[in-house]
Amino acid sequence: MTGPGDADPIQAPGTDEALWRAWDGWAELPEAALPRGPVVVVAAHPDDEVLGAGGALALLAAAGQPLTVVTVTDGEGSHPRTRVLRPPALAARRAVELRAALARLGASAARTVRLRVPDTAVAAHEDEVRRALVPLTAGAALVLAPWTGDVHADHEATGRAARAAARETGAPSAAYPVWMWHWARPGDPRVPWHRATRLDLPADVRARKREAVACFRSQIAPLGPAPEDAAILPPAELAHHVRDFEVWFA
Repeated sequence: MTGPGDADPIQAPGTDEALWRAWDGWAELPEAALPRGPVVVVAAHPDDEVLGAGGALALLAAAGQPLTVVTVTDGEGSHPRTRVLRPPALAARRAVELRAALARLGASAARTVRLRVPDTAVAAHEDEVRRALVPLTAGAALVLAPWTGDVHADHEATGRAARAAARETGAPSAAYPVWMWHWARPGDPRVPWHRATRLDLPADVRARKREAVACFRSQIAPLGPAPEDAAILPPAELAHHVRDFEVWFA
C-alpha cells in the first residue's frame, strides 16, 4: 500500500472493523478454491499482496504451488514529504520488507519481479504494465491482482492491466481488495458482493500472515517524529487485513 494522496474516500475516517465483523453477510459468500498449478500475485506496491492475499500465498506455498509475486511500483511514494528517507532508500527498504514477509509466509521460494513503474503513476504506464505481465501470466492457474474498484488509482490501474494480461494469455483471474475495507461499509452497494468469495485461513496461517504484515515497518510505524512521517497503516487499518479469512472477487 502507498499513500492515498488526495483520494477523499481514503482520506476520510474509515469503517471500524467491528462493523465488518458484525456483518451477517459473510455467511453468504461461497468458499474460494485454491488452484493447482502456478499462481501469479500482482501488487501495485510492496505490501498490497500480503495485506490482500497473504493467507492465500501461505496456503499455496505450503501446497508446493509455484508462485510469482510481481510488484508494479517499488512503493517509493508512500511518504512524499518525509526527510527521513529519500525515495530510492525507501524503495530498497520496502523490497527487503517484502522478502522478509514472504519468508514469514513460508514463500521464500517465490519468484519476485519488480516492474519499477513510478509510484502513484501506474495509470500512465498501464499498457506497459500489461505488456510486462503477459509473459509472466502465461500458463498460470490463477492471476491474483488488486480489485479495479479499490478507489486507489495505482491499485485500479494495476488490476486492469493484470486482468487484461490474463485475458490475453487465457489465465483465470481474481481480484483482492485493499482500501475497500476502509471506505466501504458492510453490504455496500458499490461492492460486487455477488462476485465475492471467501478464503478461510487456519489459525497457523493467520499467525503467519500477522507476522508477515509486521515486516512492513516502513508502513506500519512512523518513519520519524514529523507529521509527514506518520504510519500509512495504523492499527485500525491493519485490523481489516488480519482476519481469519480473505475475500476475492471473481
